[in-house]
Amino acid sequence: MVSSEQRRRQLAREKYERQQKNRAEAMAKAKRRNTVLGAALAVVVLAAGGAWAGGAFKSDAKKTDAQSAPTQPSTSPTAAASPVDVKGCTTPAAGSPNGKQWKTEPAMTVDTNAKYNVTLNTSCGAVDLQLDPSKAPHTVNSFVFLAGQNYFDHTKCHRLTTSGIYVLQCGDPTGSGSGTPGYSFADENLSGATYPAGTVAMANAGANTNGSQFFLVYKDTQLPPSYTPFGKITGGMDVLNNIAAGGVQGGTGDGAPNANVVLNSVTATKA
Repeated sequence: MVSSEQRRRQLAREKYERQQKNRAEAMAKAKRRNTVLGAALAVVVLAAGGAWAGGAFKSDAKKTDAQSAPTQPSTSPTAAASPVDVKGCTTPAAGSPNGKQWKTEPAMTVDTNAKYNVTLNTSCGAVDLQLDPSKAPHTVNSFVFLAGQNYFDHTKCHRLTTSGIYVLQCGDPTGSGSGTPGYSFADENLSGATYPAGTVAMANAGANTNGSQFFLVYKDTQLPPSYTPFGKITGGMDVLNNIAAGGVQGGTGDGAPNANVVLNSVTATKA
């Protein structure tokens, strides 16, 4: 017969084992998430010429140089650094991201027979976009929804690549490359997708993990068809080229831009 003391010890041991199991599962989950996010950025590099191995185009960008080209547009953390003055850029508007979160993708409200005009009012100048919901309805719907919620306002464009791939990545309220709006949605418009200068596409952490992070292609870039293209740049390429000319912090080809690029506000209207 089991004594009360033995039973107490057994229950304590079972509780401890459950705690250890939960900790291990949480650590494994976090490790898988970081691996996927990191892979997202590396994916771009793979397609960018075959000379480099890597994952997807992520925000968890590692420093790169002539021997280590940038990876791809993805969503994982990037080390913070101090920006420097870049001609044409000004002090960002006062304010901070609202950090709103949602459990599910917003309901479809965009008109798939129309186009949507977007203005990114950045601290380095305005960049105009035109989004096409006929090709990427869920992506455009999410972007327009987030813009309407002022989700992008006061967020940093946290990543710039200037070697192998040529993009500015934005849309993360944390500025680290790991932020999301709390929901994700499936890839779209990938069949035959290419990324010439002027493309607007989603960064991701692997297949069907789109959230809020997007990238602007300022120079023809070779990437695998893994990033949903959902619009084009219609104005402000000079702004993007100026940001790119300012370079990357630390002198690498992949990381936080020297320019302190902040989306002061983002507006989206039906054309």
